[in-house]
Amino acid sequence: MRRPPALLALAALTGSLLAPGTASAEVPPQTRWSATTGVGIHNTYERGTYTYLAQALDARPGLIELDVWPDVLTRQWRVSHSNPLGNDNNCVAATSAAQLYTGTRNKNLEHCLDDIRLWLGAHPDAGPLILKLELKTGFSGRTGQGPAQLDAVLAARLGDRVFRPADLLGDHPGLDAAARADAWPTRAQLAGRVIVELIPGTVEEGNPTDTLWTDVEYARHLNGLAAAGTLGSARAFPAVHRAQAGDPRTRYADPALRQWFVLFDGDAAAYVTGGIDTAWYAANHYLLVMTDAQNVPPAVGSGDADAAAARVAQLARAHASIASADWATLPAVLDDVLPRG
Repeated sequence: MRRPPALLALAALTGSLLAPGTASAEVPPQTRWSATTGVGIHNTYERGTYTYLAQALDARPGLIELDVWPDVLTRQWRVSHSNPLGNDNNCVAATSAAQLYTGTRNKNLEHCLDDIRLWLGAHPDAGPLILKLELKTGFSGRTGQGPAQLDAVLAARLGDRVFRPADLLGDHPGLDAAARADAWPTRAQLAGRVIVELIPGTVEEGNPTDTLWTDVEYARHLNGLAAAGTLGSARAFPAVHRAQAGDPRTRYADPALRQWFVLFDGDAAAYVTGGIDTAWYAANHYLLVMTDAQNVPPAVGSGDADAAAARVAQLARAHASIASADWATLPAVLDDVLPRG
């Protein structure tokens, strides 16, 4: 964890930006992952953000994000911001760590996953890393691109790098019970590991004809696997998307699905200024991803490292697990790991 000297000096004088037990404290590797706050990079795959995906990983963030489209014509998994039928990204077809910074870009999801696996293999002390996948239009069961097929891709390309729902579950009756028992491993135990987060996509959420979103579909998938005794094949955690007061899992009509949600993802400003009790997330050891951290008033631009570090500390005190933002140009902030709360 690196701290801009100007911020440390200001904190020493005022005590207002670095509260005791937050930004000024180093986080021991034996700290449980649920008790820490990291920094995420929004839309990490875009070539205007990083020439190569590996360069984003070099900054050692706590979260990176890929936008994924199930191409219904070719039945491939595309990675782009707005093209459902093609790739537009900084992933390459690397077969070794030495090839991560060269070659043709605009590759399928499988190659992006290869890049992550190869980079982690070359940096075994890095992580844990949340890989946030926004399924722009959701799954496409009619083309064979459903939850089981995504699990298969994640398993084939990331292998045992993935921390699975079954790994958290252990002997607990459900993921909710495991989280509330703080069964999360330590940061040291999760070194070199990936936690895959799934959120519904913007196109999916805006489609009035789509009545089965990614979060519900994957939770049903987990429920079915658990009933069949095959939960170990699942490779992702569905997230409750968008900030909401109280327990936002009450939005799911089927109570049986609620236990599968221990990861929550929403707008940082809504969590901080919307009267939401974020201490509830930390008390239950749920993971809380706060997005668009730069937009919490007052807004923090991509050229102000001191203010960005202070914002991360602010969101750590607000119980974020990840403060995600458009701060790719601030590498001194991206690797920050703070105590949560």
